[in-house]
This record gives sequence, C-alpha cells and structure tokens, in this order.
Amino acid sequence: MAATYQAHGDVAVISLDNPPVNGLGLATRRGIVDGLARAQADAAVKAIVLAGAGKAFSGGADIKEFGTPKAVQEPNLLSVISALEHCTKPVVAAVHSVAMGGGLELALGCHYRVTAPGAKIALPEVKLGLIPGAGGTQRLPRVLGVEAALNMIVSGEPVKSEMLAAAPGQKLFDKLVASPEVLMDEALAFARSVAGVRPLPMVRKLPCQHPQGDAYFQFARNMVKGMARNFPAPLQCIDAVEAATKKKFADGMAYERQHFINLMMTSESRALRHLFVAERAASKIPDVPSDTPQRTIRTVAVIGAGTMGGGIAMNFLNAGIPVTILEMKQEALDRGIATIRKNYEAQVKNGKLKADKYEQRMALLTTTLSYDDLKEADLIIEAVFEEIGVKEQVFRQLDAVARPGAILASNTSTLDVNRIAAFTQRPQDVVGLHFFSPANVMKLLEVVRGDKTAKDVMATVMAVARKIRKVAVVSGVCDGFIGNRMIEQYGRQAGFLLDEGCTPSQVDKAIEKFGFAMGPFRMGDLAGNDIGWAIRKRRYVDKPDMKYSRTADLLCEQGRFGQKVGKGWYDYRPGKRDAIPNAEVEQMIAEHRKSLGITPRKIDDEEIVQRLVFALVNEAARILEEGIANKASDIDVVYIFGYGFPVHRGGPLNYANEVGLFNVVQAMQRFARNPLDDAAFWQPAPLLARLVADGKTFA
Repeated sequence: MAATYQAHGDVAVISLDNPPVNGLGLATRRGIVDGLARAQADAAVKAIVLAGAGKAFSGGADIKEFGTPKAVQEPNLLSVISALEHCTKPVVAAVHSVAMGGGLELALGCHYRVTAPGAKIALPEVKLGLIPGAGGTQRLPRVLGVEAALNMIVSGEPVKSEMLAAAPGQKLFDKLVASPEVLMDEALAFARSVAGVRPLPMVRKLPCQHPQGDAYFQFARNMVKGMARNFPAPLQCIDAVEAATKKKFADGMAYERQHFINLMMTSESRALRHLFVAERAASKIPDVPSDTPQRTIRTVAVIGAGTMGGGIAMNFLNAGIPVTILEMKQEALDRGIATIRKNYEAQVKNGKLKADKYEQRMALLTTTLSYDDLKEADLIIEAVFEEIGVKEQVFRQLDAVARPGAILASNTSTLDVNRIAAFTQRPQDVVGLHFFSPANVMKLLEVVRGDKTAKDVMATVMAVARKIRKVAVVSGVCDGFIGNRMIEQYGRQAGFLLDEGCTPSQVDKAIEKFGFAMGPFRMGDLAGNDIGWAIRKRRYVDKPDMKYSRTADLLCEQGRFGQKVGKGWYDYRPGKRDAIPNAEVEQMIAEHRKSLGITPRKIDDEEIVQRLVFALVNEAARILEEGIANKASDIDVVYIFGYGFPVHRGGPLNYANEVGLFNVVQAMQRFARNPLDDAAFWQPAPLLARLVADGKTFA
C-alpha cells in the first residue's frame, strides 16, 4: 500500500508508504487524494497530518516511473498539491529525514509545515537537467526569500531543516520540534491548535519580490553562466524564479511548467536522468540477490604505500575503518605516510577537514614491514607494481598468512584476476578492486569478478564501496576490464590521427570542446606515457597483428614520460599543470609521418571526435556481447566517473543512442575505408550490427 489512512481522534493522518524514500508514484498520489477526500467527508475529523512512513517524508518522484505514462497520469503531482491547497480542513506536513524535489513541493502545498531537525531539504531537479515542475520555483521564494530559494534551486544541494527554520523571516516551517521521535505527537498537537483557523493559509498567496529586481537577476545569471555552460537548466531556474517575482502566481506556474516540459525533451536532461538511474543500477548484480549475506569488514590492510596504496588507504580512513599499510622498506613506508599526511594537511588548510578529524583518521592508521601483521585483516588490497610475477609473490604470501574468510583483492588495472586467484588455495576469496588515480579522489571503482569469486564476496565489496563513497561497477575478467580495454582503442585512434596530419593539441582541443575533461595526449602526460608504452610492448608480443601508431614509442624513447618529468606530448613548468605545445615534438611527428610516406591531410574536429568516441562505442559493444559488462548503462557509469566523459552526454553508449546507432555504423564504415586506419577494428561489433538491423538502441 503506497499511502495509509488512520484517525487519531479528531485528526486524520495520511502516511506516504512507498519505500525506500516514499517516492510519489501513481499509487502514492492516489492514496493522498483518497485520504483527503475521506477526511473531508468525516465530520469528526477537524484537521489532517500528512506524514512519511519509514526513512523519509518524501524523496520526490518515483524513479521506477521515470519515462513511463504513470509519471504524468492523473492525479499528477500538480493535481495532488492543488487538492492539498484547496482542502477545507487544515493540512499539516510532518517533515522528517528527507523532503526533496516533489516531496518538498508537496509540503509547500500544505497549509502548515512542522519539521524535525536533521531533515535534508532540497529541490535537486537541476541535477537531472530540469527545473522544479510542481511549483518549487514559485512557492519556495515566497517562504524563504528570493536569494535563499534561488541558491537552493540552482545548486540542488540539500540544506538541514534546522538551518532553514532558524533563518530570519522564513515561512517554510511553522514549527521545529525537538527530535524526530516527538515529531508525530507535535504534529498532531499543532494540527489541533489550528483546526479552527480560517481562512487557511496558502503559500501561493504570499508576496514574492526582490528589492534590486532586474539587477539581482542579472548578477545571478552572470554567476551561473560559466558554471552551467553545457546545461540549460541552471539559467532557466533563474528565469523561473524571476517569473515568481513579476507574474501572477498562476502565470508563474504556467511559465515554470512550460520550461520544465521543454527541458525534459533536451538531450542534456535525458543524459542526466539516464546517469541517475544507471548509477543506482550499477550496484545490482543479476545473480547476487540483495539479501546475500555479507562478510564483516572491521579492518583493512593495504600492501604498498605508493601513490595508489596511500590513496586507497585514505578512503577507508575517511570512513572510520582502521587500516594497516605494509611496505618492504622503511623509507618507502615513511614516504607513503608523509604523502597521506600532506594530503590531509592540504584539506585542513583549505577548510575541507577539521584538525581533530585529521588526527582521528591518522590514529586509525598503522604501518608494518611484516606480512604476519596482516593475519587478522578482514580485507587485504594489494597495490604493488603491475607485473604478474610481483602479484604472484604477494598473493602466495597472503595465502599463507591471511585468516580464513579474509577477502584478498588486487588493484590490478589490466592483469588476469583468475590467474592471480590461482596463486592461492582460496580463489573464491579473491576479487579485483581497481581504484582510479588519485584513489582518494576518483569516485569510480571497477569490481572485477573472477570465475570463482564467491557471491558473498561480491555482495561485501559492493557494500564496502558504498561505505567509502565509491561508485562501483562490476566487470568480468579480460585484459583491461571495461575502462582500460576501451581506452586502448581510443588511444590507438589518437595515434592514427597524428600519423594522418593532426597535432596533439588539435586532437585534445577537439575532444575537450566536445566536453571531455582532457584530451588523450594531456591524459597520457598526466597518467605517465611510460605506462602506455609498457602495455604496447606487451601487445606487440601478444597481438602482433594489431595495428598501432609508433609515434608514442618515439616520444618515450626520448624520455618524455609526461608531467612527472616535466615533459611529454607537452612541456610543463615546475608546480604547474599547464600543457605547453612543444615544437620539437611536433617536428618529430612530422618526420615520422614523412618516413612512412604519408602526406598529411586536414582533419576537422567532427572526424576527430567521431573516431575517438565511436572507437569507445564499438569496443563497448564487444564487451557487452562477451558479458564482461552486465549492461550498457554500467559502461556509461565507468566512463563518466573514471575517464572524464562529458556528463551532459551521458556516457559513450547513451551518446551513441542520441546520435542514432545507424549513423554511428555509417561513420564506422567510412573510417574502415581509410587505408591508414584499422579496417578490421571498424567492422561493427556483432551486437551493434544486430541493434541497427532491429532498429533498437543500447537502452
């Protein structure tokens, strides 16, 4: 049942009951309207309390109904709010825990609002590429003031209820109670105290204005414009709030609704809504039920105190989990701990971390030079050099000392997790946990499931990922897993583009204009060009028929490994990350091109972007067909959170859907005719070809 009705003497309580966050699905909306009708028909009922069962008042729209007819079927949210406003008996919203989006708009439609402290209050629609669509831009400024309301609407960030209740002149909350435990009793008492009040107050009737008017809204636009360059919604939030100050309420509502509907149709909003659902779906593993028992993780050990090991350790320290770091030499251990301290001290200096929290986290950290000190750890993560012989030494020693049931994880980015698991007598306990650098910052975590990895291990590490605030995506075992396997094809295309006539800066600028955080050559300099060189050397042996540009090898032979040595595809000044084009590198590329007998041609930005992005798409289709990824949306999540793919495009496969898979394949067929490219690679993956033939998409 999505909403319940219960009489408490002369007060009726309508409780939203749609776990986990009381989403306002069709059944819930009907339950509210039916409850209001029942209360109005009962002469014994003098007032009504609208409450939320469980862990929320309401989190807003029900994501299960996104994009379905149920989302707009009557009574829609606007109709429910109208029914609340026009109820002939006072309606009191009892707000606790969460009131976001439509949930807050629902509360604003009530005559009164009583809140418990600690409730998260927000209109986060802008994060889905939308503006509030059920009166949020028209009502919130009337109860909070224009500036406070606009800040909340444009940012989409939650504010605690007690902060809002304490704001001077606010009319959002009529009462702040002492604690969530007394909320219902206080709401019932408040409802009885206003039972005889007439006329009933409506937010819509409150005035809405700003003393500086046009000047303030122009200032707001100037502030938002730079931050929202790829998204129309933030500026339209400002327009809608301005309409609240200049139009009659009904006209402002119509203005808001039209802009909401228009934004729903934009590719940016579709991308953000896709990612909203995809991020939550990524944690679900088809054959691992949500009630699978989990192993207890009280202590964690990390092997390796380098940049990656230290960053991994910080994730667990931040979550309050004790960590032991193992190194082979004291000097390496000291360097690693110094780096962790430096990272935390920078956070303290910037005001992002309190000094006492810094000390608490460091107090959770212990160090050792002996594997014997890891025997009680519940989860052990190795972050050592990416070479199978080194991994073998580590896992054989772990197998000898780790307690039964401990989870043994490898941070490998490309190596065979099944082979690593076979170095132990407990392959069911081995899993890949591929963190992305810097590990204490990047949100993505690839969870690599070996052939024998136990289901309870998978359930446990996915839960641990949530605890350390990572977005976890499950990958099967293959060379490079999801992300690095795809990026190899992207990098190959970047190399071919140099051979054919591009400069590194031309390629980078084109893909950065498309929306990537950085282009392939700046990314190579950041990661270290020697890493890609090592992978290519392995490929030359493993896959001798695979075609590569050798330009990057020439770069590495000159010792131009990237930012860490101050020179790569670009030059770098000490202490700065600005990429400065280097004439000698461009001359080296031109001479190599000449040695191959290639006459350079002019390549436009569209071709650059299509070759790089569609290379990702084609390899992703192969990954899906092989079952390495569970679903297309998982691949989009990997690329958004791990590789800087533009958020407003929703990931490579969502972007391919937007372009049209037929058009993607047509472009690939053009690329296959290029004699300097890799014709075999550009043969559409079987899955992609089938989807085009059937008129379907990756969705």
